[in-house]
Amino acid sequence: MNLVFDITEILKVTMVLFAVIDVIGSIPVIISVKQSTGDVNAIKTSFVSFCIMIGFLFIGNSILEILGVSIGDFAIAGSILIFIVAMEMILGIQISKDSVGATASVIPLAFPLIAGTGTLTTLLSLRAEYNILSILIAIIINVVVVYFVLKYLNLVEKFLGVSGIAILKKVFGVVLLALAIKLFRKYTGL
Repeated sequence: MNLVFDITEILKVTMVLFAVIDVIGSIPVIISVKQSTGDVNAIKTSFVSFCIMIGFLFIGNSILEILGVSIGDFAIAGSILIFIVAMEMILGIQISKDSVGATASVIPLAFPLIAGTGTLTTLLSLRAEYNILSILIAIIINVVVVYFVLKYLNLVEKFLGVSGIAILKKVFGVVLLALAIKLFRKYTGL
């Protein structure tokens, strides 16, 4: 395992993960989950996301191989979960029955929104190309950003207001739906 501190590489990997995680673009989804459950636990969501990313970085390929699941199969399953979250946002309905405050910080926030299939498959790709230390530091930086966005969600809500949140939920619901379809099409060949 190569552990070389390379600031340029760290910045590259951090930006790739930041773009894939897209916590800023996920704010409407996070606010929607908070409104339906009453709370989003910033520490729990960040910690679970961190654990999922680190665990998948080191043993993701092995787990998928043992289960006989390809990265494509994994991505398709994640795209279906993202599709459901998007439909909830667009239609203003609740499809999933277990989104209570206790589990909402884990599902759908930590997985599949923050540490979703896009993030996890990206980590496997990055591992093949970059130094493991750079990836670890990039994960930590991104989880810290996620934590602060979640921690100060109330300020974002106050700034946007009720109508701003409603508009963003619909717009980003459609964007999330498009991303789910893109991910599905990429791995199904449709």
